[in-house]
Amino acid sequence: MTNPFDPSNTPIYVQPWPLVPVLGRLTLAAAIGLFVGLERELSGKVGTRTFALTSLLGCLAGLMGNPMPVVAMGFVATMVVIMNWRELTVRAKLVLTTSVALAIVAFCGILCGQGHLFTPVAGGVIAAALLAWKRPIIGFVRGITEKEVRAAILLAIITVIVLPVLPNQPVDPWGLVEPRSNWVSVVIIAGLGFVNYVLLRLLGPRGMEITAFFGGLVNSRKVVVELITRLRESGGMLVPVAYRGMMLATAAMALRNILVVIMLSRQAALKCLVPLGLMLLLSVVFWKLHPTPADSGEAPILALESPFRLSAALEFGAVFLVLNVMGALAQRTFGAASFYFVSAMGGLLSSGSSIASAATLIDHNEVSIMTGVNGIVISSVTSILVNIPLVTKMAADARFKRQLMFALVLIAVAGLAGIGVNHLL
Repeated sequence: MTNPFDPSNTPIYVQPWPLVPVLGRLTLAAAIGLFVGLERELSGKVGTRTFALTSLLGCLAGLMGNPMPVVAMGFVATMVVIMNWRELTVRAKLVLTTSVALAIVAFCGILCGQGHLFTPVAGGVIAAALLAWKRPIIGFVRGITEKEVRAAILLAIITVIVLPVLPNQPVDPWGLVEPRSNWVSVVIIAGLGFVNYVLLRLLGPRGMEITAFFGGLVNSRKVVVELITRLRESGGMLVPVAYRGMMLATAAMALRNILVVIMLSRQAALKCLVPLGLMLLLSVVFWKLHPTPADSGEAPILALESPFRLSAALEFGAVFLVLNVMGALAQRTFGAASFYFVSAMGGLLSSGSSIASAATLIDHNEVSIMTGVNGIVISSVTSILVNIPLVTKMAADARFKRQLMFALVLIAVAGLAGIGVNHLL
């Protein structure tokens, strides 16, 4: 069967192209060119018609087959050179962004002519978005420090380069250490921290509560210490804000733990939703019921460290690996009770590491679903209760202490009650 879009397959006669497919491809190419060109027109650059015609040129070249796409791109390159030469002569500047956009539109048109649908549409939409969001992107990039760039590169290295080359099977005789699955947990936690950091960058410190919530996604205990420190510095004026911020940090911790379990062990996710969901819900209720301060002045900025530092990722990985091995050995040797002890100790050190470890053990059938879920809840409860001594030692307001201790204890009880509900279901 000959290809109607390839003239080389029809040496004797010219086979007409099918009308409807050709019309659809031309229309799609023109729409992509108009979509991208509209943004350039509004920015005072090369007009909408130029982009639409360039896309149509690419589409026709794609319909005709080799070597016409190369010829078309050569024509577009010549046009870009002439356009930049004119701008350089008249206005003493180059139009590199518009030039690249024209080239992208031409490639999208070629793909349309060859019968592609998703790729040219996605390319056109992404190009238009990058052009339209010029100011937010430039503002975000100018605010990035060299340290943050290095940290982002390191995050990409541990995700794209390190993860694929790690062995996907146990490397020790006892089957306890599986490097790739262990590193997946590190990547997930680092990725959550990265998203949190980006949100903080985009939203800015619009108040202590927002920052406390995003900070709680990384380290709720650090947020509690920071809030209490700010409370003491303000002489008790920030009590309402501190209380609400701690509730949001606790809610964020529960939400993060739910997300970690969902990503690492779907079979345990449903069982974890009951206890962790109750803890999350009650934290939000306490936050909602506590009165909002009428005017607390400009909220202090929480001094949170960058959550995707390589040292933090390696520290998490080391704690995770130790807890993973200890949890598996405890379960094999002494049963569920010793595993619960390891989970509680993990909550004192790092609830994120402990919960990721328990979820991984469930996924590898090292512990039963119920035992693993109970360990996850115990680790979360321990992470909440360990904040009570911090409050009693660092906060001076007796009423604030009672309110916060009551809320934290009730949230912990809700998590333990969720374990009972799981056993009844």
